[in-house]
Amino acid sequence: MRYAAKIAFRHFLSNPAQTTLLITGVALGVTVFIFMSALIGGLAQLLTLRTVGSIPHVTLEMHERTPGLIRPVDDAQVAVQKDLSRRQQIAIWQPFISQIESMSGVTAVSPQIRGSAFLIRGQAIAAVGVLGVMPDKLSAIADVTSAIIAGTATLPSDGILIGWKLADDLGLHVGQTILVRSDRQRERSFRINGIFSLGIASADRQTVFMNFTTARALFDLPSGVSRIELKVAPVAEAPLVAEILGRATGLKVTSWTDENSQLFEALDAQGRTGAIIKVFALLTIMIGIASAMLLSVMRRRSEIGIMRAAGVRRRFIVQVFVLEGTLIGAVGSVAGALLAWAALAPFPPIAQVQGGDLPIDLAQGEFLLAVVLTTFAAALASILPAQRAARIDPVEAIGQ
Repeated sequence: MRYAAKIAFRHFLSNPAQTTLLITGVALGVTVFIFMSALIGGLAQLLTLRTVGSIPHVTLEMHERTPGLIRPVDDAQVAVQKDLSRRQQIAIWQPFISQIESMSGVTAVSPQIRGSAFLIRGQAIAAVGVLGVMPDKLSAIADVTSAIIAGTATLPSDGILIGWKLADDLGLHVGQTILVRSDRQRERSFRINGIFSLGIASADRQTVFMNFTTARALFDLPSGVSRIELKVAPVAEAPLVAEILGRATGLKVTSWTDENSQLFEALDAQGRTGAIIKVFALLTIMIGIASAMLLSVMRRRSEIGIMRAAGVRRRFIVQVFVLEGTLIGAVGSVAGALLAWAALAPFPPIAQVQGGDLPIDLAQGEFLLAVVLTTFAAALASILPAQRAARIDPVEAIGQ
């Protein structure tokens, strides 16, 4: 094997022009492979980040109670209406918080009081959804703190945070006082502590954040919570976490994937497309190396004939040409990986991608995989030319 490697290396260096051309072709194929991996992975990460960045990954709520008939009524039309005066709540929620926080993959937990209300300023009235959150968990789900464009992100008992579109609709500014009337007909005046812009139209126009304790009184929930929201890392583990929590708590547990199935289908189709492109890149590399090795075999027929006449085994000939092809693949793949890294390094991280920029994620470039697969593909591509070289008749080869 050592002597075969030595001869393979000499063959590798014997024709610099051909070797350089082969290495260049392999390097370009590897660059395409890595670029597609980084682009498709980055695009998937960007879409996921934009989709789930400001929403809970898993939500826990009480199961809805569907009213039913006490006894069946024959030959009669019966309408059953749900009692809207009863508010669904998780009455005993504290044990669930410690249980959830101890789970692997859970990065943030936020118990919330939720309800509908009206913001009243003079003759202007706006229907909003109120989120009562603990002040230290304000940014546990959506990064409200970073989204503040005016005022501060503090939530005292008499302060609220509103979206910029809602502020614009009602002509509100930081420091102004506004009346909030809940769907329980309780009302209270609040001072606007901050104005946020989450980039989600519904949240910026219809969401109000207030102190958790104040929301309890406003929505008449003395002990329970409306729901528990949590974040999971990685987000792909959300369905598994939801399944575990559903069995452990008996609550209605919803994963973000349940409401975003179309996104998953799009990402799956995108991933399959990228895989096909990468396969074609590898096939191109294999065909190129196989063609070059076949030409090399034809050019070295006399040399191979002399070696066979001297008693060299066919197995040795196969080893020489397979090693030569593997060497071309290894050098070309490393060169392609370096070229791809140099080309992709200037792209910003996914979190900083602006409109019109390519979502390139260097970490998902699969550099090592590209090098290993290309080297392996080059070795496979060399087998057929190597076997053909081993079958050369020494008499015919020397006679030519």
